[in-house]
Formats: sequence, structure tokens, C-alpha cells
Amino acid sequence: MKTKKALFIGGIKSGKSYNAESYALKIASKKPVYLATTEFIDAEMQKRIDAHKLNRKENFETVEEPLKLFEIISKQKSAVLVECVSMWINNMLYHGFGFSEMKKELEAILMLDKTVIFVINDVGCGVIPENALAREFVDISGKLSQLIASGCEEVYHTIAGISTRIK
Repeated sequence: MKTKKALFIGGIKSGKSYNAESYALKIASKKPVYLATTEFIDAEMQKRIDAHKLNRKENFETVEEPLKLFEIISKQKSAVLVECVSMWINNMLYHGFGFSEMKKELEAILMLDKTVIFVINDVGCGVIPENALAREFVDISGKLSQLIASGCEEVYHTIAGISTRIK
């Protein structure tokens, strides 16, 4: 199978994760890897994590890693679904990493001869946040979305459960 990169971008609860999962299952030659980036934060976040696990059943090999995406992806033999880049950005900021480190990590991933499906929240349609950290997150997310999209053969925008190919 020829390797490829794809991006699913959309608002929160737009259906992008479900559609990215379906896409990964369709194109993978063997059981794909679900690279879960969300760190356990509180009981409500744990419910979200549990719901995602229930939805994907045993269709994926799950690897949980909040920071070191390249390290995990570079070792995989099957397609990798990164769910999600937005949470990874959050984790990286929380742990003191900046934009340049995030950019280098994603550039390295995009150069790999691996099939990778990225999921990220679209932050480009919101208002400018009132606090500096939120503005930094939005700025980084927007710039990294552009970087990922430029390195992917396919980009899908998801609204109301419908993913439309825009690249």
C-alpha cells in the first residue's frame, strides 16, 4: 500500500473523529493504530475518553502518548490515526513546549514514509479569546493546521457529521 497523509478538521463534536476512524479502517491494510493524545484531566474528560474507546471497539490498536508523537509513529507498521492534534498542542503547552518544538515534531512526522491520519479542531471560525494562553493556543493551532494540511495529500472539513474533501 502506498503511504499517505490525511487531515480531518472540524469543530468540536462535528463528527471528524468518527469519520477519520472510518477512513483509517478503510485504507489500512491491517489493524490501524489509534494514537490517543488526551491526558486524563478530570472525571468528565475520563467519560469522553471512555466513550471514544467504546466507539472504536477492537478495531484499532490503541497507543496512549500525550507528547512524543514522532517516536510512536516512526515505529508503527500500520496506518496511524492521531486523535487529536488539538489535545497534543494543549499537552505540549502545559508541559512547557513552544511552537518551534511542535512545528519540528510535525514536520518530522510529515516526512515519514508512513500512513498518518490527523484529527484537529478548527479554531479559525471563533472569536479572538480574551486571555493570552488561549490566544497562543489558537495561533499555534491555526499555524499547525496549515502545516499539516500542506503536507497531506487529502484534507477533509467536517460539519454536522459530513466530511467534505477540500484537498
